[in-house]
Amino acid sequence: MITQDLLSLYAKHARTDALAHVLADNNVKTIALNGLYCSALPLVLASTAVSNNNVFLCILDDAEEAGYFYHDLMRVAGEGNVQFFPSSYRRQVKYAQRDSANEILRTVTLSRLTSRQTGDTMLFVVTYPDALSELVTAKNVFDDRCIQIRVGEQHDIIKLSSQLSFLGFKEVDYVYEPGQFAVRGSIIDVFSYSSEYPLRIDFFGDEIESVRTFDVESQLSKEKLQTAMIMPAMLDRKSNKVLFTDFFPETTIVVAKDFDYVCDVISKIYDDGFSGQAKAARLEELTEMEREDAIQELTAANMLVKGERMATALKRFVRIETAGHADKDADARISYSISPQPLFHKNFGLLAQTMASYAHEGYKIYILADSKRQHERLKDILESEEVRVQAGTTTFIPVEGTLHEGFVDNSLKLCLFTDHQIFDRFHKYTLKSDVARTGKIALTMKELQEMEPGDYIVHVDFGIGRFAGLVRVPSGNSYQEVIRIVYQNNDKVDVSIHSLYKISKYKRRDSETPPRLSTLGTGAWDRLKERAKKRIKDIARDLIRLYAARRHEKGFEFSSDSFMQHELEASFIYEDTPDQLKATNDVKADMESKRPMDRLVCGDVGFGKTEVAIRAAFKAACDSKQVAVLVPTTVLAYQHYQSFSKRLKDFPVRVDYLSRARSAKQVKTILADLEQGKIDIIIGTHKLIGKSVHFKDLGLLIIDEEQKFGVAVKEKLRKLKTNVDTLTMSATPIPRTLQFSLMGARDMSIIKTPPPNRYPINTELHAFDKEVIIDAINFELSRNGQVFFVNDRISNLPELSKLITKYVPDARVAVAHGQMPPEDLERILLGFINHDYDVLLSTTIIENGIDISNANTIIINDAHRFGLSDLHQMRGRVGRGNRKAFCYLLAPPRSVLTQEARRRLEALETFSDLGSGFNLSMQDLDIRGAGNLLGSEQSGFMEDLGYETYQKILNQAVTELKNDEFGQMYEEEMKTSGIDVSGDTFVEDCAIDSDLEMYLPDAYVPSSSERMLLYRELDNINNDDDLCRYRERLNDRFGTVPHEGEELMQVVPLRRIGRYLGCEKIILRQGQMRMQFVGNPNSAYYKSRTFDAMLDYIGSNPRRCNLKEISGRRLMIVKDVPTVGSAVDILRTIRSALKP
Repeated sequence: MITQDLLSLYAKHARTDALAHVLADNNVKTIALNGLYCSALPLVLASTAVSNNNVFLCILDDAEEAGYFYHDLMRVAGEGNVQFFPSSYRRQVKYAQRDSANEILRTVTLSRLTSRQTGDTMLFVVTYPDALSELVTAKNVFDDRCIQIRVGEQHDIIKLSSQLSFLGFKEVDYVYEPGQFAVRGSIIDVFSYSSEYPLRIDFFGDEIESVRTFDVESQLSKEKLQTAMIMPAMLDRKSNKVLFTDFFPETTIVVAKDFDYVCDVISKIYDDGFSGQAKAARLEELTEMEREDAIQELTAANMLVKGERMATALKRFVRIETAGHADKDADARISYSISPQPLFHKNFGLLAQTMASYAHEGYKIYILADSKRQHERLKDILESEEVRVQAGTTTFIPVEGTLHEGFVDNSLKLCLFTDHQIFDRFHKYTLKSDVARTGKIALTMKELQEMEPGDYIVHVDFGIGRFAGLVRVPSGNSYQEVIRIVYQNNDKVDVSIHSLYKISKYKRRDSETPPRLSTLGTGAWDRLKERAKKRIKDIARDLIRLYAARRHEKGFEFSSDSFMQHELEASFIYEDTPDQLKATNDVKADMESKRPMDRLVCGDVGFGKTEVAIRAAFKAACDSKQVAVLVPTTVLAYQHYQSFSKRLKDFPVRVDYLSRARSAKQVKTILADLEQGKIDIIIGTHKLIGKSVHFKDLGLLIIDEEQKFGVAVKEKLRKLKTNVDTLTMSATPIPRTLQFSLMGARDMSIIKTPPPNRYPINTELHAFDKEVIIDAINFELSRNGQVFFVNDRISNLPELSKLITKYVPDARVAVAHGQMPPEDLERILLGFINHDYDVLLSTTIIENGIDISNANTIIINDAHRFGLSDLHQMRGRVGRGNRKAFCYLLAPPRSVLTQEARRRLEALETFSDLGSGFNLSMQDLDIRGAGNLLGSEQSGFMEDLGYETYQKILNQAVTELKNDEFGQMYEEEMKTSGIDVSGDTFVEDCAIDSDLEMYLPDAYVPSSSERMLLYRELDNINNDDDLCRYRERLNDRFGTVPHEGEELMQVVPLRRIGRYLGCEKIILRQGQMRMQFVGNPNSAYYKSRTFDAMLDYIGSNPRRCNLKEISGRRLMIVKDVPTVGSAVDILRTIRSALKP
């Protein structure tokens, strides 16, 4: 069953009838509902509303409560029947920081109320005092400023766009935020304030052919509409403001916990008005005329409502009060017998006993969860032997979709338990406005990728040059679009758009100093590449050798998951992300196989790597094997010891740790216990692999941040690794291309998605103001938490420390920075972890892996100096526990900042989740990741070559090794395992050269930077499904794809299949196709089935094909190939012969 089915249970409730009866009585104006706890109220209201189609205005105490109430109502009453009406400000009203995403929700609610007809179905509007305290635009203004459009109507595009400009919409290239519109040929995109998604209006002449909503991030259509309403921002209208309650019909029922409290909060907001800081920030960039308007707008009397006025307005409606002390003078009173869901704290024995005793008393037990997997997990746990011994067999009815808080209804004899409460998880609600917030981040990400003329770019073959834009040049009888790059002495190189993979934006760590342009024809660039390649080969050679040696080793085969393993995994407080689940399953599969595991798990801080390690360690311990966890620093050893102990405290496993922090006596005891097998999991620094440490039976080695260990330690590890299962973890995201190139040497799992039910981090942008700092620190200390204060300059750390001590005298402040002696730094960090200090004042967070769940506020001074990814990494340090986290970005006033810095900070402020949208902002971290994976000596090359080019050279080096030195090994593999190696093992890439017209015409995609992005996206596609989606996106955004564009898209499968078949280059000219095979004539490729298939094709088509050898290179020539599509068909035919 689903949550909406619960309504039928409540429809039978005697008190539901009583409430409906009371509401029908015109003499009753106030009703008190007592005893409605947790999520019972939304259920009661929804089941009552079904029968009387009324409008309900539900006023909760604050934004968070309102959000959860809205979530519950949506689940039980259906999405279309519930509206959320938030405050139009991002934070407290007095700061006057507008939030366009919230404005959408407000406008949608107002338009829904204006268009409501008598007899319409029920409608719930959920709000809170901050939102009610603002005056809204009157109904008549609302109707005047609205444009209705309908499919089939006649509209002049030019008139419509000037009408939009008049209403205050801003014309842009691509629509990302509410209040913008864009015109492209016969398409108008407009982001109205009346919809969470922008609209795409498609014209045929002057007739509207279709209206669709589309997604901001992907710019793709979502659903077709017949009619739509375009509304501008209603907030700036100075004229005619009224109370929000004026939009409601007389028959509305208003619900609140306590009406007096609501009116008190509204009074306080009115009395506080708008702060001086808010006014100063607003007036900074305005002209004299605009200032007048702004001052009017920031006057409480013009924008806000007094508490007494609201109290009077609410009295004209029927009012329901639900607080425990509900109105003593109420006209009617109804009492419910409801108690909150008991607390289980992941104690499944207690859960089963509670369920059994309720079932014994005749209660029906429902468990609500958002995913079927959670129900299955619970079922497994309750059916397990250990739980059955304690409580016998227990059953429950699964309900799909969850509410915020479970409860027991004693009169209906129902238990509604929620899985997130059983597992002690945080429960997150989403609002429709979250969609509108993604626009800003999408735009920032797009700008990071774009190539503008003048940008430095690197070509693998020619070196560093300047991008001069897209140019169309004649080629045979047609035209080709090329990318022009300018080098030293104004030399120019034109690069085909099919060779886009050879160029990349030049990225390096200190992007302040521009790089030197390469000089063509000197060979300096080639020498630099060769030096880097030689160094890479040395590293890769070792990796491939180690891989070969390990394949012949036998490891320990672990048994499959036990009951306790299930219980441990089910009790994880966050929901597993797909990546995390895959990583866990991969690790477990490796452990259960005969071959020793060597897996690397990469993922951002806080994405759940430690959990994967804990599960693997526990699996090993269940088979009586010992586990060693090796970490680079004492601080991390202590941290991991805490995490492992906490997660495994309910299980029969002993965890201990070895580091400098332990006394000699403790170390001696630990070593003795370890040798006797009394310790299951030992965590420690490099001491763990010293001569004095002996294991009884080591089964699994877990290495955290391997790149931070010295060479000697790595050597010892390498010897250990050959027959012990090894799991390595790294927090620096390792780029995908690099992952592929090292695929042969090591298995990798990458965790890219953040946990879904993480608390979003409340991010605020302020000018440096001691009030803000004091408030932030005091608030955190009041809930017994800790604060990170980041300041990028060592010189003014002491004065900041004095400032904090002066204004927050009871805060214990510690100062830490990279220039301190390591022992002192370690002492301070350990002290901070143990809560000896309240505020850690430091330069950029020192310890990369440091994770303190008690620190939930971070203040970043001079935030504009940091890059997006640095800020994101630092912000990820907080919000790790089950508490709301805060991040304060302190920067100079917005008017002083560069546009880029302002956009960056605003993007971060609006995007409070650790969202996957940040995959792109990890670019400069990728640089670090690559450097760490391959050793520090490589980062010098990376600086000189630019990061992406370095990756490409790495790929080339590995491919060369496979063809030359290790050719023998791959040949043996083909014989012994019977697995045939495809051509792409030997070919790094398949180049395309052609005289056919293949490009996106500028009449089709007018903006050249957009064409460039589309070319680059196409260049990265490597399967047919992605290509289909790409074609659909083009159709959707720009209209039908022209012939040149279709030909261009066929190049993708041509290159991919060409590489699979072992072609280094394919030339399509004058109706012929020439395929060049692997350059090395002694390559194992020529003994593979792939090459045999080529020969078979030539044999069966002798008139059309032949094989040649020109200056040592083998070629296959096929005649009569007029288009790229026909070339792809030929390659597909050859490939199909290879399929078993």
